[in-house]
Amino acid sequence: MKINSIFSYFTPKDTKFIPMLKETASILVEASILLELLFSSGKRIKDLCQQIKAEENKGDKVAGRISKALNETFITPFDREDINALSDEMDDAIDCINRSAQKVLMYLPGNLPKSMVKMAGIVRKAAEFVQNAVNELPRMKKNDQQIRKYCKEIKRLEETADSLYAQEIMTLFREEKNIVELIKLKEIILELEMSVNKINGVGKVLKAMIVKYA
Repeated sequence: MKINSIFSYFTPKDTKFIPMLKETASILVEASILLELLFSSGKRIKDLCQQIKAEENKGDKVAGRISKALNETFITPFDREDINALSDEMDDAIDCINRSAQKVLMYLPGNLPKSMVKMAGIVRKAAEFVQNAVNELPRMKKNDQQIRKYCKEIKRLEETADSLYAQEIMTLFREEKNIVELIKLKEIILELEMSVNKINGVGKVLKAMIVKYA
């Protein structure tokens, strides 16, 4: 048994990490909701992109607080590398969502295909499953099966996004005659697909933690 685990039986656990991880998950969801609104409405692009950027800045600040706390805290609720990995993966997912939004603002494509609206919806759903799973961390030993279900749903959504991405790329190259528009749309949907992949990365960290602690 690791020293960190041994001491955890005799020393009160530090309680600041799970609230900060929950805060990061909440930021991830808020950014994903704004992203879906950006793609579904096609309006207020600048305003929504600014709001998403603000969420990304919040995520960076929380990630910094988590890193600082890890360096200053002796006893942690999970191993340091697991807390750090979960924080980093969620922060990376928020960054990717922000890049998706900023590319819309940068390129201002003539239209946003329905497939992109669906992809943004997948990002939002996957983010919500991450939040649900992170909220169960304090009860991991009791609710490990529920967390597994959330991770399974995240993986299912990632596979759906991969399929949707492949279909849209084929459609773009077959139907879009404007080369500039094709390049714009290809870049945007690629960033959306990467956002889902990053969120699936969070699911992988959560599954590894279940194996380790549940």
